[in-house]
Amino acid sequence: MTITRLFTPLDLFNVNMINLDQYTENYNIKFYLEHLGRWPDICIVEENAWGNIVGYHLGKVEGEVDQWHGHVTAISVSPFYRRMGLGEKLMKYARDISELNGGNFVDLYVRVSNRAGIGMYESLGYIVYRHIIGYYAEGEDAYDMRLALSRDRDKKSVIPLKHSVKAEDVVT
Repeated sequence: MTITRLFTPLDLFNVNMINLDQYTENYNIKFYLEHLGRWPDICIVEENAWGNIVGYHLGKVEGEVDQWHGHVTAISVSPFYRRMGLGEKLMKYARDISELNGGNFVDLYVRVSNRAGIGMYESLGYIVYRHIIGYYAEGEDAYDMRLALSRDRDKKSVIPLKHSVKAEDVVT
């Protein structure tokens, strides 16, 4: 059992063990603090009964008009707490907070090699919107996955692109 609470700057000292995963991106402290300062209600942690952080979600809302959306910047769950529903709980929070902020969709980028993550996102209704060539620093490709929200009644935001795009052509 875990409790959900807002991510605070002091939590940055306690998420390192969660970030030691080959699929989790590590960012500099300025990047995390910018998210916590600009979108404090979208960044959350999961704590176990002993007060240890065992998962987190870092997100934001961005875009214009029909491209207004929630973005999952980072989601990670401690290896010891995986397959217990925490990732799904964090993703449902991202969906719900994006709905409350008037988003048309939620999106995220995931490594093409992260089969478990892709499977979880697909089970939650996300689709591969586009393939991004060389997105990650070491050159690995990514999928931009999206979930249409209730505001996008015609689901125009999730019609997949038929061609791959280069990382330098992606605005993040």
